[in-house]
Order: sequence, then structure tokens, then C-alpha cells
Amino acid sequence: MLYPLQRRLLHWYSIFLSGAILVLICSGGLVTSHGAGMAVPDWPNSFGYNMFMFPISRWIGGVFFEHTHRLIASAVGLFTLILFGLTWIFEDRRWVRWLAGIAVLAVVVQGIIGGLRVTEHNALLGLFHGCLAQGFFSLAAVIALVTSPLWPRLGAVSNSRDLRIIRFWTVIVTGMIFVQLILGASMRHSHTGLAIPDFPTVYGGVLPPLDSAAIASINQSRSQSPTTSGLILLQFIHRVWAVFVVMGVASAGVAVYLQRLLPPIVRKSGLVWLGFVMMQFGLGAWTIWSNKAADIATAHVLFGALILGLGVLLSVVLSRVVRQALHPEQDPVRSGLRELSV
Repeated sequence: MLYPLQRRLLHWYSIFLSGAILVLICSGGLVTSHGAGMAVPDWPNSFGYNMFMFPISRWIGGVFFEHTHRLIASAVGLFTLILFGLTWIFEDRRWVRWLAGIAVLAVVVQGIIGGLRVTEHNALLGLFHGCLAQGFFSLAAVIALVTSPLWPRLGAVSNSRDLRIIRFWTVIVTGMIFVQLILGASMRHSHTGLAIPDFPTVYGGVLPPLDSAAIASINQSRSQSPTTSGLILLQFIHRVWAVFVVMGVASAGVAVYLQRLLPPIVRKSGLVWLGFVMMQFGLGAWTIWSNKAADIATAHVLFGALILGLGVLLSVVLSRVVRQALHPEQDPVRSGLRELSV
């Protein structure tokens, strides 16, 4: 009975890594919210010091947020390597080992892009850095799922046709969420979070003013940096797309909950998904009303990662159930019992 204990260890370690990645995402959100992305101008050193030997007395202001972000990122990189080692020791499914290997590759690329963002002074690299972090979190969550006791219990159900439809729309909505995260990251890294300073109205109206005369008048009255029609349009699209995302998550999440043949934890996850997206929508509005307060904006980033991750997990779960319905000879319960007998 040692094998189940090893698998359980791998599962809980994957959950720990997912939590560490969320902390890293929040740390990155604080860096961007405080405008501290270039507070430490060199990389991989910190003001010429070895990153891990940088004096604590100099962790002040923006340097604190940027330097601690680097340290947390280093820890997450180490944790990911440990996950890779544990997977190759405890896991006999080759595709799960490959997932752990992809996670290592992702964290290495993520670190390099983060460093190049500093050395090259390139905001576009910051956009890629933020989006990859969201995908990295989702990947770690998937590893936690496929190593959990729930995975072998996900068997075929009688109404597989309905589930195929729900799976299709869950995948589509998850893709919509990722597009929304790209739009949000584009706003954050171009510092356009307040290109439209009011909500739910748009400069007191419904549609954004985009003509040159209106932009000139807006910039004369702005206390923040000047804006442009493109930046205003970017935030307006982000708002409109958020409405579609909320409707999509509401439809797919409720549909998952109503599938009574699914495990209770999966059904309840559909409602949690809806709750998360409503919270995210509220945090987006609060970010505007609070004049983009750093803690509120960072919470907005956090819930964006949670919504994407849960969408990916539901998509994987539904794909597993549908696959078992199409190939009933591959019974997950029996395979799980065989694993326990090893």
C-alpha cells in the first residue's frame, strides 16, 4: 500500500506548488501596480550584488517589491524542479512526467523573459511574462488534478452527448478568459488602467470618445499621464469582453452544476467558477473606483488566474469523462484498482 501514499504526496506537493505560483503572480501584480518593474535595473544581479546576497537594508520602496518578486520566483523555480524529480520517482504515467517536464521548461522561460524585460527595457516582454505566468499556474493545477484520488474515479456517464456540448462550451469560455487576461495584461503593462476613469459609464456616456478633439480635451483635464484613442479603445474592449466572459462562465458553470451524474466536487466547481467571475467583475469595477489601488488591482490579477485555472481544470475533467464514455473499455475505476494492487 506504499504506492497510494507516494501518489498522494505528489498530489499535495502539486497543490503546494500551485499555491506558490499564485503568491508569485500576486507579487508580480504588486510590482506592476506600484510601477516597480525597473526599480532594480540589472539582472540577474541586484545593483551588482548576487541576488541572494542583496542587503535587506536596501529593500526599500519599489526595490522591495521587485527584489522580493525575484526571490519568490527563484523559490518557485526550485519547487518546480523538485516536482519534476518527484514525478519521475513516484509517477509511472509517462504523459504526467511530460507535464512536469513542460512545467520546468515553462518556469525557465518565464524567468528568462522576466530578466530580459529588465535588461531590454521592453514592455512587450512584460506582457508575455504575465500571460505565461497564468498558463504556468494552470499547468501546475492540472498536475495536481491528474495525481488526485478524483482522477481515476472520473468514469463514463449515460448522457455523454450533453457533456460533449458542455465540454465544448467550457473550452470556448476558458479560451475567452485567456483572451481577457491578455487584454488586461496589455492594459497593465501599457499603464492604461485608468484610460477610462469612470465605471460603468465611459466619460459619462456609453461609447468611448475617440476623435482627436475629444482626446485633446480629455488630456487637458487628466491628472494622470496623457491617454490616446487606442488606449481608451483597449480598455473599452476589455470591459465589453468582460460582460461576455461573465455570461459564458454563468452558462457553462450552471450547466456543469446541473449534470447530476458528475462527482459532487465537479458540480460544485461550476458554481465556484461563477462566484469567482462575479468577484472578478466586481474587483475590476473597484479598481477603477479606487483610482487603481495596488491591493485591489492585484486582487483582480489573482482572481483572473483562479478563473482561468478553474476553467482549465473543468475542461480537463469533462474531456476525461467524455473520453471514457467514447471508450468504455478504458474504465478508470478498474485501472485505479489495478494501480492500488501494484
